[in-house]
Amino acid sequence: MFAAENGLKGDPRLQGISQAIRVVPHFPKPGIMFQDITTLLLDHKAFKDTVDIFVDRYRGMNISVVAGVEARGFMFGPSIALAIGAKFVPLRKPRKLPGEVISEAYDLEYGTDCLEMHNDAVKAGERALVIDDLVATGGTLSAAIKLLERMGAEVVECACVVGLREVKGQRRLNGKPLYILVEPRQLDDRF
Repeated sequence: MFAAENGLKGDPRLQGISQAIRVVPHFPKPGIMFQDITTLLLDHKAFKDTVDIFVDRYRGMNISVVAGVEARGFMFGPSIALAIGAKFVPLRKPRKLPGEVISEAYDLEYGTDCLEMHNDAVKAGERALVIDDLVATGGTLSAAIKLLERMGAEVVECACVVGLREVKGQRRLNGKPLYILVEPRQLDDRF
């Protein structure tokens, strides 16, 4: 579900967030319109609005875990976690976490990848939110959900700053709701 369809229709913050994201054509390969959120992070107002919208949505939902997907989920997750009184759990690429981990492999358009989480980061019964910058196929979010659920957490929702209107992998999310702030932009005439 898009924020504009859930009480934020016409909210100027959404347009500001969308405009703050740089589109880089043909990166990392031909045909890809890369949604570069680093320019959003450089825009104090757009960055704050992004975090504020997520915080407003999740405050009061008794979420105890905000799980951020490496690496761009780390840019939004800690701020959201602090504001709603939850802990932040990083979901990392292989061999980046010390100690014992659990892993979940997932498919990409061009191969496979894997997410890992410390095996003591989440306790059974905790309510979790998964945060990332962008969703396209749903593979990464699906792996994050599986990691958290294997430890007994209840995944309440997944949230992304940018997402396709028809997320091809929505069914991969096992019925978990998906909250998206803005659609990807196609052209970038700002830069």
